[in-house]
Amino acid sequence: MKRHLERTLGPLLGLVGIFSLFTILLAATRGLSFADPSNLETLLRQTTIVATAALGMTGVIIAGGIDLSVGAVIALVTVVVAATLRAGAPPLAAALAGVATGLAAGAVNGALVTRLRVVPFIVTLGTMLLIRGAAKGIAHEQKLDAPASWLDDLLARTGDGHRWMWLPAGVWLLLLLALATAALLTRTRPGRYVFAIGSNEEAARLSGVPVARVKLLVYALGGLATGVAGLMQFSRLTEGDPTGALGLELDVIAAVVIGGGSLAGGQGSVLGSLIGALIMQVLQSGCAQMGWPNWVQEIVTGAIIVAAVSLDRFRRLR
Repeated sequence: MKRHLERTLGPLLGLVGIFSLFTILLAATRGLSFADPSNLETLLRQTTIVATAALGMTGVIIAGGIDLSVGAVIALVTVVVAATLRAGAPPLAAALAGVATGLAAGAVNGALVTRLRVVPFIVTLGTMLLIRGAAKGIAHEQKLDAPASWLDDLLARTGDGHRWMWLPAGVWLLLLLALATAALLTRTRPGRYVFAIGSNEEAARLSGVPVARVKLLVYALGGLATGVAGLMQFSRLTEGDPTGALGLELDVIAAVVIGGGSLAGGQGSVLGSLIGALIMQVLQSGCAQMGWPNWVQEIVTGAIIVAAVSLDRFRRLR
């Protein structure tokens, strides 16, 4: 537990430092309040999609894997939700269909990784192309408009009639999933197996850990979280977009790494991944409000990722 806290403390201090920096800069140069409650709510709303997908990616990376198909799965989920609504299904059925699509995609990735015993990078690179192609085929390579429903309001700003909620429903759903994921990884036997596999897969196998089944479970749950992220993406766009979320998998992986996760496996936490996602969103929002060009944000984010990976390497050598 002490080691987990130490790994989370660094990203947390980084988040506080970056947030404080933009608070001072915006107040001094533009007279704006970065800590305004309205802006804080916007930050949380904009972080939800990447943070939700990062919950699933956390388990995958801890187990020593990777999933490059996240962005494609999110796009496919938006298309499935939109197509289901257009077919006349109730919103709840459309939402369940979208989440089930993500779960199925994750299970397929897990089955291919465990059965073919191929490097996850290659497997998920292939499924990324397959899933993206399927999304374009279902949507006939165009965006799908969907009838209005309560799904459109999952990430909407809380209006005067919903102030009692404090936060949008999608953010509350993210927090519930985060608590469930953290409990699974830290309080259950399968969660301990995930850390064991990521630390030393062969030793875990010799100790009686059902490696294949645990990996399948990790990828399936990762797909489930990605399905929920796709539902949030649909709520944000209110349409099915087969070309959306392009490259989002890199943001998701970066959130986990910045939050203390190790691409070598065996390290990571839900809290750290959430902090990592927030750091990236604070950078993006702060740079935009300062009027800085996009390349500045990309350079700073890349530098933070390199620093996080270097720090992890230093810890392992020490």
